[in-house]
Amino acid sequence: MELAFIPSPSRGVLHLGPIPLRGYAFCIIIGVFVAVWLGNKRWIARGGRPGTVADIAVWAVPFGLVGGRLYHVITDYELYFSEGRNWVDAFKIWEGGLGIWGAIALGALGAWIGCRRRGIPMPAYADAVAPGIVLAQAIGRWGNWFNQELYGRATDLPWALEITSTADGRVPGTYHPTFLYESLWCVGVAVLVIWADRRFTLGHGRAFALYVAAYCAGRFWIEYMRVDDAHHILGLRLNNWTALLVFLLAVTYIVVSAKKRPGREAVVEPGAADDTDGAEGSESSEGSEGSEGSEGSESVQGEKADGADAGKGDARKDAANGAGPAKKG
Repeated sequence: MELAFIPSPSRGVLHLGPIPLRGYAFCIIIGVFVAVWLGNKRWIARGGRPGTVADIAVWAVPFGLVGGRLYHVITDYELYFSEGRNWVDAFKIWEGGLGIWGAIALGALGAWIGCRRRGIPMPAYADAVAPGIVLAQAIGRWGNWFNQELYGRATDLPWALEITSTADGRVPGTYHPTFLYESLWCVGVAVLVIWADRRFTLGHGRAFALYVAAYCAGRFWIEYMRVDDAHHILGLRLNNWTALLVFLLAVTYIVVSAKKRPGREAVVEPGAADDTDGAEGSESSEGSEGSEGSEGSESVQGEKADGADAGKGDARKDAANGAGPAKKG
């Protein structure tokens, strides 16, 4: 008998009147807000304008959602297009099913479009948002907890996840909470990228590549623990091969980029530095003009006072000489 375990929610959706509030979608939305918030802070620190990250996210997020869903549907097509299945379910993204590989690939395409429209170097933008993206993944993984999906092998560890649902062939019991393992791993990756970026002044996309490599390393062993249906190639799950390939590409990029383009971009957003300099110059000019005006006013007032004193002195001299007003005759 298990002494402790992580309970699963009895349901993954709450109804606010006629409006359904799905835990999976709620986790994704929170993750997006966190990614934009942190990305904006890092972008401003790099010399960019406030709000630019959110503007480009308007392109990146929809592309990412479409890409994530496409990857899931293509790699698990039998869930939607095999006999007895309804292909319309492929569009029900709120029921779960997003592939991070497709989300990052198409999300990067959307970000590239947004960056190109604003004349921003894509690698610099990617470096700024990398920790926020992986934190969004950490939050989004809790959507799997709401849906009671993507868990690992059976276990009786104190932190085992209790599965109560029998839908889609699930067997109630306690299993490794792979959603929790990946969520914690993603938090660690975010901390690693932020530390490495400060310590080594990463630029030209290397902070983003570090995030990709570190995430893939964790995803490989976590994926190996999962027991949900998946395509296998040479004894490994498809996502294991994807993680291995993407890891090698990310590490190669870090090495080659560091040799060809060392250091960090001096300018990440054209015109942002001019805006700051213009604001500072305006404040300095106003202060200088105010000071000069004050000095000029004091000078005029001094001259008037000197003139008045001189007039009084002349009057006193006239009186001493016997000059006075003319008498009537």
